[in-house]
Amino acid sequence: MTARPGLELVCPAGTPAALRGAVEAGAHAIYCGFNDETNARNFPGLNFSRDEMAEAIKFAHGRGAKVLVALNTFPRAGAFWRWSKAVDDCARFGADAVILADLGLLEDSARRHPDLRLHLSVQAAAANADTINFYARAFGVKRVVLPRVLTVQEIAAINREIDVETEVFIFGGLCVMTEGRCSLSSYATGKSPNMNGACSPASHVEYREEGGYLMSRLGGFAIHRVAAGQPAPYPTLCKGVFEAGDYKGYVFEDPVSLDAAALIPQLAEAGVAALKIEGRQRSRAYTEAVVRNFRRALDDYAAGRPIAAGELRALTEGQQTTSGAYRKTWR
Repeated sequence: MTARPGLELVCPAGTPAALRGAVEAGAHAIYCGFNDETNARNFPGLNFSRDEMAEAIKFAHGRGAKVLVALNTFPRAGAFWRWSKAVDDCARFGADAVILADLGLLEDSARRHPDLRLHLSVQAAAANADTINFYARAFGVKRVVLPRVLTVQEIAAINREIDVETEVFIFGGLCVMTEGRCSLSSYATGKSPNMNGACSPASHVEYREEGGYLMSRLGGFAIHRVAAGQPAPYPTLCKGVFEAGDYKGYVFEDPVSLDAAALIPQLAEAGVAALKIEGRQRSRAYTEAVVRNFRRALDDYAAGRPIAAGELRALTEGQQTTSGAYRKTWR
């Protein structure tokens, strides 16, 4: 039997420990970020200092894995130097690529570091061939992370019209909006996911018992009400319960996680180069379990063996999964 072309497994790491765990569990590449505002997962206690990043890249390279550094927020006015210096540091440490979203930072990086591989972040929301080809021509982008709003057929159509790699999400938290274009969390909390690094930040989450129910709020807005003792989903606005006409329930999407393991063959046939696991804010144990499962799935696919799907349900939001937009089943 002829082996199928390999897909790169791109795995999250919010800490040096998680990075080591992901590498040892079989990740082909790790994506991570600095512990500052250049990183769209800028959570307290997570991410990498400069020394930790340099050591992490050395560790990963010693075991045959790549490190992709996410500098995927949009620079503040008057502070562009912070993002530009972060790119300089990545080049100096030997990062395999930087993941960028901002046009100015892409131009600056391409001009000053022509040998540094550039990936386009999902935050740029490049969802059609014309847009992707623009980034490739203008800045030499080698890979684009596609937003989670495309079907497999749409991804295949894009890949037929571009000459750069595509990377898609395969597992983890699911954003139902086109990334980089949602203002729900900003409206409720005053904190922009694209500038401050967190959608529905924990600092603005409140749980309170009221009248026998557990109420969950985000920025003062009631998002969920569940009976005492029942599981309470994290209060993310797009996965909240609302009234719309005569309907009351989840208007945009249920609180579930993406698990597209069963679609690995179709995504490969659509021309995808890399599969991305979401979850830089997760623990080392979570990261190891998910990476190990998907590395086995990719190895099985490459060898022509059946892929075992649905084995990670216990690690998903609400212990429920969805194929998301890949099959266009959203409301």
